[in-house]
Amino acid sequence: MEKDDKLVQYISRIENLEDEKKSVCDDIRQVYSELKGEGYDVKAVRQVIKLKKMMPADRAELNFLVQEYAKQIGIVEE
Repeated sequence: MEKDDKLVQYISRIENLEDEKKSVCDDIRQVYSELKGEGYDVKAVRQVIKLKKMMPADRAELNFLVQEYAKQIGIVEE
């Protein structure tokens, strides 16, 4: 059976990207560790990053729904 050079190239690219992804994940983990060391709440920062990625209308809708549901179960006053 002949070797498929295109397939080998694709696989090589994927492997390289996987290595880069691992390196980036390690870098992100390090930044979160630095944040924590400076006294920041990592969970809150993760949430802020998540919210920042959202479109403003989607973020507003989410905030509205969270407030409404919180009212409905009695953990926030109207």
